[in-house]
Order: sequence, then C-alpha cells, then structure tokens
Amino acid sequence: MKKHITKDAVYAVSDGVVARKIENEIILIPIDIDIRGKENNLFTLNPAAQIFWKRLNGKKRLKDIIADLTVEYNSPVGVIEKDVIALVKELLKRKLLVEVSKN
Repeated sequence: MKKHITKDAVYAVSDGVVARKIENEIILIPIDIDIRGKENNLFTLNPAAQIFWKRLNGKKRLKDIIADLTVEYNSPVGVIEKDVIALVKELLKRKLLVEVSKN
C-alpha cells in the first residue's frame, strides 16, 4: 500500500532509529536491524537531507518546513517540495519517520 504524503501532516523521527554523525554525513540506524531485510539497511543522509532531518520535531507541519527551507535557501518552492516529499516517502517506507498528526 502506497502512503499518500500530505503537507498538512506533522512528522517526527521514529523511536526505532538512532542517528549518528560520521564526518559530513548522518547515518540512520534502525534499532531492530535485520541484515536480511532490505528495508532495514542503514540509511545515509546527505547534507541537503540533514537540513530537513534536523527540523523534524513532531510539532511543525510539513508545509511549514518546506516554506522555511524555501525562504532560507532562496529556492523555488516546487524544487524544495519535490525533494522533501521524496525523502519523507523513503523515510516512512524504511520506518525511520512516523506521522504524528494531520491537521
């Protein structure tokens, strides 16, 4: 089942993940790691994804985070939105992110 991402939703880091900064990357490590499972592999955040990751506090709506990033980096909203939604989908699929609420 595909998860529909809504920009009014609030997302937070899953309790089942540990994040560690190694050099210039953040490595996300599922606590219940199963080396046989494709979905439970380690996930690396590049510098752009780290900016989004650090804003996940379980209180701010996705559309507000996108708006903040658009202003902060003076980028077109469509570009930021596309990248953020793609990242959210991947993080949800890997159970590294959870939806806290929808407004």
